[in-house]
Amino acid sequence: MRILHLTPELAPWSKSGGLGDAAAAIAKSVAALGHEVRVVTPLHGSVPGRLDLAVHRESLDVGLSPKSACRVRKAKAPGFEALFLEHEGLFGGAEIYGGDAVGKALFLTRAGLDLCLADGWIPDVVHVHDWTVALAPVLLNTVLRETPLARAASVLTLHNLQHQGLAGRDVLDRLGLPAWLMSADNLECLGGVNLLKGGLYHATRLTTVSPTYAREIAGAGYGFGLDPVIRHRAADLEGILNGVDADDWDPSRDTLIPARYTADTLAGKAACKTGLQRDLGLDPDPGIPLVGVVSRLWDQKGLDLAVEPLRQRLRAGKLQLALLGSGDPELESAYRALAESLPGRAGVRIGYDNRLAHRIEAGADFFLMPSRFEPCGLNQLYSMAYATLPIVRRTGGLADTVAPWSPGATESTGIVFEHADAAAIGWALDEALRLRHDFPAEFDAMRRRAMGRRFTWADAAPRYVACYAEAVRQRREAFPPEVSPQPSAGDVAQGAKPVRKRARKT
Repeated sequence: MRILHLTPELAPWSKSGGLGDAAAAIAKSVAALGHEVRVVTPLHGSVPGRLDLAVHRESLDVGLSPKSACRVRKAKAPGFEALFLEHEGLFGGAEIYGGDAVGKALFLTRAGLDLCLADGWIPDVVHVHDWTVALAPVLLNTVLRETPLARAASVLTLHNLQHQGLAGRDVLDRLGLPAWLMSADNLECLGGVNLLKGGLYHATRLTTVSPTYAREIAGAGYGFGLDPVIRHRAADLEGILNGVDADDWDPSRDTLIPARYTADTLAGKAACKTGLQRDLGLDPDPGIPLVGVVSRLWDQKGLDLAVEPLRQRLRAGKLQLALLGSGDPELESAYRALAESLPGRAGVRIGYDNRLAHRIEAGADFFLMPSRFEPCGLNQLYSMAYATLPIVRRTGGLADTVAPWSPGATESTGIVFEHADAAAIGWALDEALRLRHDFPAEFDAMRRRAMGRRFTWADAAPRYVACYAEAVRQRREAFPPEVSPQPSAGDVAQGAKPVRKRARKT
């Protein structure tokens, strides 16, 4: 199959969270199975050496109103073609999602599809990632239905349903979309447009990044107002668990950490702990439990709830903290203040530093992820690969990947708690300390067991390929080769039934 990915970020060139890693890893792992894969993404101002990248197309006309154009550059990627949209006015800044976020989204979406037409490279599947490119399936079902792209199936992956892309009605005019899309069972939301909602209705198939999150978003607690649409499309939704790219995250060959190690030779992990304490100015104490955090500092991650439980145990000398992250200014200030008030016990770095992220994963004893919700999470997977036991809330992908500890448990790989509050986080930290001090043999066995839990993209890739094949089947069944795709208003991607009729039945 030919597979096109549209994504706002693509590691290692651009990355804000797990989406950039996941998009690159899916493309790489599916290409390794013999499929032809392209990825189209913006050339953000933060991309290293961006203007040194080779030119793929000097000018691409983009079907927006008003008309626009961009240069397209390309880079070598493992098994797939990475193409970058160069538009200084939209993407020249360093921030991936800052500035005119909706304008960026519309340009990326339409330009990615126009590039296929310009190059004569017609995909079997258009795989779009989150709200920024969620209107691609809508374009395929409407204004592009009389182009060679008409029979391309679409797959929308939900990396985080909280972010939906709310915009004004002018989105329809800018993309040339028909007015009938401004209905409650299409794009309309609170008098404006919800980009993600449109994608949910129009994509041939839907995926999200863990089985538990796929179930959670069908309920009001995690659906962020779109749970009725999720329930409506339940038959076309599946949760495919993210994996770990062993080329980047393997302590036996990681060149960013002070010492390499395996489950059979854990001595190197002690050297990594000593190195991390030195890096962050922590007291050089090999025996004190060291808790690591690498995270965006947003309410989703629950780290606002962790400030006081951590402060209490840091003051008592029960643990050390190594934190790397950025996000909410107030939360950044809270953790800076924590480190300033407890020198030698808490080390905090605001921002992102890939080298330090690796050193925290390798040097910490425990890794804290107290998320209010977590579609999948990658750091708990990295942590287990590095024999760093995760402390997580039972939600989303954290529930799918971390087996809870209790004394005598033989399958446990971390500490798991239930409730999103400070008391529960305090309990979980105390359980980690109890495990470390009172059950040293179990602690050692858990670290080795965690390293043996492999969550790989090689496992996920065949599921994506099966999803693509089913999407293609559904799309081709709706529009067989001998039938020219002449849509009636409201047709849905995977069949001839109008979206409006299906929505009204639910």
